[in-house]
Amino acid sequence: MKYSTTTGKLADARTDCLIASLRTARTVARALHAGEFVEAAARDFIDKPGRALLITLPKAAKVARLLLVGTGDDALAPADYRKAIGAVATALKTAPIKDAVLALDDIRVTGYDDYQKARVALALLSSQLYRFSADRQQEEPQPAQIERLAVHCDARRRTATTRAVKHGQALDVGMAFARNLGNQPPNVCTPTYLGREARKLARDGRVRVKVIDERELEAMGMGAFVSVTRGSATAGKLIVVEYRGASAKEAPLALIGKGITFDTGGISIKPAAAMDEMKFDMCGAAAVLGTTKAAIEAKLPINLVTLVAAAENMPGGNASRPGDVVKTLSGQTVEILNTDAEGRLVLCDTLTYAERYKPKAVVDVATLTGACVVALGSHASGLFSNDQTLASALVEAGEYVWDRVWQMPVWEDYQQSLKSNFADMANVGGRDAGAVVAACFLSRFAKKFKWAHLDVAGSAYQSGPAKGSTGRPVPLLFQYVLNHS
Repeated sequence: MKYSTTTGKLADARTDCLIASLRTARTVARALHAGEFVEAAARDFIDKPGRALLITLPKAAKVARLLLVGTGDDALAPADYRKAIGAVATALKTAPIKDAVLALDDIRVTGYDDYQKARVALALLSSQLYRFSADRQQEEPQPAQIERLAVHCDARRRTATTRAVKHGQALDVGMAFARNLGNQPPNVCTPTYLGREARKLARDGRVRVKVIDERELEAMGMGAFVSVTRGSATAGKLIVVEYRGASAKEAPLALIGKGITFDTGGISIKPAAAMDEMKFDMCGAAAVLGTTKAAIEAKLPINLVTLVAAAENMPGGNASRPGDVVKTLSGQTVEILNTDAEGRLVLCDTLTYAERYKPKAVVDVATLTGACVVALGSHASGLFSNDQTLASALVEAGEYVWDRVWQMPVWEDYQQSLKSNFADMANVGGRDAGAVVAACFLSRFAKKFKWAHLDVAGSAYQSGPAKGSTGRPVPLLFQYVLNHS
């Protein structure tokens, strides 16, 4: 969707739809000589968050429709504000509207300034109005999709609103990119496909992209990474995207994404039920690429290195066996007890690779463990870190855009679960604290920098009738990067 800022009298706007509170809508209707018409149409409207009413105005009016947003008379709590914007999105999904004006001026939200009010609204609309072009030849007719939305503001709010729209537009682009990658079928979205899509980011002159193939990964000593991908007929890739928006002397932030484009579990094969959802095992990669695209779109003055560990985990003749021992890029050895714990194997070598950039901080994102889904469900992503300042910054960014995380321990006590009789460590522990033990495994490869791990197994995609990529945690990561810039 294309976002913009507009000023001037709302009654003079030529638009398919004006989205406003009941108070503002009444004022505009009177100016359009449609006051009595709107009063009659809104007679039974309940003015509270979560309610919305679309009113088609007479043909003579410049504004074709009014979309009333329930707000009540008092300042809204942030949760009620999100509920109000959610009702707007629901109404827009089914309405024949291609462009709209969003009037937020008279809506007060406790704790929000003008910038955050607009940012949160645009983020919610981007999330809920996203539509994936599915590969269906006989698709049911769908209503026209909204293409343009202008945020109205007065002169006092213009600077803040323009900035919010710029960042909201960047996030919209990044979220759509991430969700489109996640929703592609696994016969399309392979490691090679991810590499091609990443190369498109280099159309911006500040971006360099390098795709390292499997043969080079093996030559470099990435034994853990290669142990995962060797079972597939499709070669693995390490995708490196370098965005330079600041001085070359400034150390970059590093984002690492797990990009398992399909996960059968390997020799430790998964049950057949819902295995189709294992195409979403690359949503960590999609998220860091989406965040990078958003940072490029916003022209953020920051240096960013994005590393995508892309591979398929298949049970081929060359696949790893339970009991195999592999040597990582760090020199540490790993006994593979479960080939379905493959994400940590591609990530551990990628974490070591990140050392060469001397990053300010490293954040890895992965649909890593079912245990995290059991612990947190879909509402929050799991957060693990070796640096509390970094962890707090991620928590704060997530709260700001309502893409929340919950911090969990990476205590030394849990490291005992990874003991092996035949290598420096095993790749899994027992059943207990599976998400924590997985993070502890990764922490052994993150001792040379500030590091955080986001386990997004429960938040990155949805099952059921609404099956698909959510784009999370792109909003959190973009806000974190934005705060740094």
